[in-house]
Amino acid sequence: MERKRILITGAAGFLGSHLCDRFIKEDYHVIGMDNLITGDLRNIEHLFKLDNFEFYNHDVSKFVHVPGDLHYILHFASPASPIDYLKIPIQTLKVGSLGTHNLLGLARAKKARMLIASTSEVYGDPNVNPQPEEYWGNVNPVGPRGVYDEAKRFQEAITMAYHTFHGLETRIVRIFNTYGPRMRLNDGRVLPAFIGQALRGEPLTVFGDGSQTRSFCYVDDLIEGIYRLLHSDYAQPMNIGNPDEITIRQFGEEIIKLTGTDQQLISLPLPTDDPKQRRPDITKAKAILSWEPKISRSEGLKITYEYFKSLPQKEIEHKDFTYFNKQ
Repeated sequence: MERKRILITGAAGFLGSHLCDRFIKEDYHVIGMDNLITGDLRNIEHLFKLDNFEFYNHDVSKFVHVPGDLHYILHFASPASPIDYLKIPIQTLKVGSLGTHNLLGLARAKKARMLIASTSEVYGDPNVNPQPEEYWGNVNPVGPRGVYDEAKRFQEAITMAYHTFHGLETRIVRIFNTYGPRMRLNDGRVLPAFIGQALRGEPLTVFGDGSQTRSFCYVDDLIEGIYRLLHSDYAQPMNIGNPDEITIRQFGEEIIKLTGTDQQLISLPLPTDDPKQRRPDITKAKAILSWEPKISRSEGLKITYEYFKSLPQKEIEHKDFTYFNKQ
C-alpha cells in the first residue's frame, strides 16, 4: 500500500523534529520544510538517510510548492520563544499570517487535511484559570508579546475561515508549555533557562516574585495528543497540555534539586504582559481524543536534564539576554 504523504513545516525545530520522528515511525512519507531561522538540522539529520523522508530549506511566508500528492499538512513553522520573536518580530508575524495563508492554499489545492500549531498564548494574561477553549483571552496586541500572540490568533481565524468557507479539513491545537530533548538551551523559556543557569553554576533568575504559574507537558505526551487530534473529526481549537500547575519559584526549586546544585533563586522585574497563570483545561482532549498526559514531570525532567548535560560546552556557556533587555 502506498504511503500517506505529510508535509511538516518547522521540521528542524523542537516540536517539528519530534513530529517527523513520529510520522516516520507510523510509516508516512514525511516532507520536512524549514528555513532554519530558529531550527537546527541536527534535530533531523538522522532521518536524511531514509527513503521516506525529504527536506526542503524554504520560508513558507513565500509561495510553497510541493510536487505530488499530499494528504496532510502540519504547520509548525514559527519562532516560539520570547528571545526569538523579539529579535525577528516581522518574520514571526509573516509566518503566522502569510505562511498560514500559503499553506491553506496548498492544502486546498491538494485536498489535504491541515493542522496548525496554535498556542496557549492566544489566552494572553488570562482572567480565567484553568483556560478552556471557549475563553477568548486577554491579549495586548501592541505589547512586546503581541507579535507572537496576534500572529497565532490570526492563524486560528484564517484557518477556521478556510474550514467554514471552503470546506477544508482543518485542525487547531493550542499547545501549552512543552519541554524535552531538542529544546534550545538558551531560548528564553523558563525550563531551558533554569537548566542552563544550573549547568553554568549561576543563580536561577525568577521574574517578579515567582508566584506566576506554568504547566509543563513532556514532548512525547504532546506529540501523541497532536497525532490523535489530526486523525480525529474535531475541527474546533483543542488544548493539549499538562494541567499539573506549579509556580515558577517552586519549579526553580525543583530544578535546583534535580541538578544537585546549591544555586540561589534571585528576582528580576517581571517582563511586560507576562502571563500570571497558565493551566490547560483538557476536558475536551480527554473526552474526544481519550488523551491525557502520562509522563510525570519528575520523569520528563530527568530525561531533559540528561539531554542538556550532553550538549557541547560552548552551547551551555552561550547566553542571550535580548528578551530581558527589551522589557
